[in-house]
Amino acid sequence: MVRPKPWEVDDELWAVVEPLLPKVERRVRYPGRKRHPDRLVFQGILFVLHTGMAWEHLPQELGFGSGMTCWRRLAEWTEAGVWPRLHQALLAKLRSADALDFSRAAVDGSHIRALKGAPKTGRSPVDRGRAGSKHHLITDATGIPLAVTLTGGNRNDVTQLIPLLQAVPPVRGSAADPGADPTSCSGTGYDHDKYRRLVRALGVKPLIARRGTEHGSGLGTQRWVVERAFAHLHWFRRLRIRWEIRDDIHEAFLTLGCALICWRRLSQLPQAPALPQ
Repeated sequence: MVRPKPWEVDDELWAVVEPLLPKVERRVRYPGRKRHPDRLVFQGILFVLHTGMAWEHLPQELGFGSGMTCWRRLAEWTEAGVWPRLHQALLAKLRSADALDFSRAAVDGSHIRALKGAPKTGRSPVDRGRAGSKHHLITDATGIPLAVTLTGGNRNDVTQLIPLLQAVPPVRGSAADPGADPTSCSGTGYDHDKYRRLVRALGVKPLIARRGTEHGSGLGTQRWVVERAFAHLHWFRRLRIRWEIRDDIHEAFLTLGCALICWRRLSQLPQAPALPQ
């Protein structure tokens, strides 16, 4: 059996994506060229996300449309807010399958190179002052991405701690067990008492390593899930280096990558046995 390519969209995923896309009615008078099918264009966007290929080099023989068509549709769907709603819909499916653990969250940031001058870039202190951006990610206790933000490479990780907690979308039934406060785990870069107070004000118990804490203190056994999530996120080659000048387009790729990770986790869940006829 031939293994499907990662950018090939099966019927199950398309059933989630299609209702979220804006409907575009074709003009009756002077209709012009027929709009390329949304499903094929979506696969073209996934192809660029997975391979990191430049839009203008998108192979025409794949049938996804031109690179410009895919880019314009990506911008159109980004403006319509498709990707956050797709991510939230998949999180809701994971929650209904009891596959989300909100008892603990893990937070971290990761630098990437930015080869073009663009908003939300800055001189990266870990890359000899070259222009860069930062991905900031929060996951549940099992490493499922809940929210992601983009900043310049010179921004301190701790500045995104509260925005990340506030960016977690409302998922039905996502409250922690009664009587237990959810815990936020993060490294020494988040060691500020001010932010501990702000985290507690959100009803979350902060578990932040103190500066000078020796390696092997035990916090890494809880934080490794966010590092693994970054590895999964940066498996998408388009996210390893920031090529987009428009920050909203790069953020669209980020959110879409998180949604695809959620979809993979959902696809790996054991299927419920069929009911007898």
